[in-house]
Amino acid sequence: MPYLVFICGHAGTGKTTVARRLLRPLIEACGTPFCLLDKDTLYGRTGAATMLALTGDPNDRDSPLYLQHLRDPEYRGLVDAARDNLALGVSVLAVAPLSREVRERRLFDRQWLGVGLDVTIRVVWVTANDDVARERIAARGDPADAYKLAHWQQYRQRRFDWADLTQAQRDGVLLFDNSTAGAADDEALLRQIAA
Repeated sequence: MPYLVFICGHAGTGKTTVARRLLRPLIEACGTPFCLLDKDTLYGRTGAATMLALTGDPNDRDSPLYLQHLRDPEYRGLVDAARDNLALGVSVLAVAPLSREVRERRLFDRQWLGVGLDVTIRVVWVTANDDVARERIAARGDPADAYKLAHWQQYRQRRFDWADLTQAQRDGVLLFDNSTAGAADDEALLRQIAA
């Protein structure tokens, strides 16, 4: 039975780092091959080229133009790539913010995902406190993060706090605080995913 594991969270929480730490242990624990699909790796260059052509700024990932016209197609492409791998019997570790999809429970909607009952779905929401997230964003030096850093309070308002979600929105989502996570925390998360 293949797994579809979403590693979601706001910028700077360490989603990709968590996914990379978990990949090999997940393969061993679940007994199935996994591929890692990171939205930024899959669509970062295409998004940059598109925004350069449209706005002159290849690093724009926060304007209304990007959010209204490119965000959803990139996320749909991530889900489509995951579905293709799952159809081949390859489990998927998919990394993207997916905040709207978590709030709207789309990641548990098999029809929206296009997957059958034979796929085990896990959704992990990665958190880190604001100071840690901001430090990580600054340290990685990605030009696409310039807007977030220059307009931190405005960007922060787009993010939601886990406590603000209803119990129905949180149901089934595995919360992982990556502010200071260590090997024991990774092991506990691995057990929850593979259960």
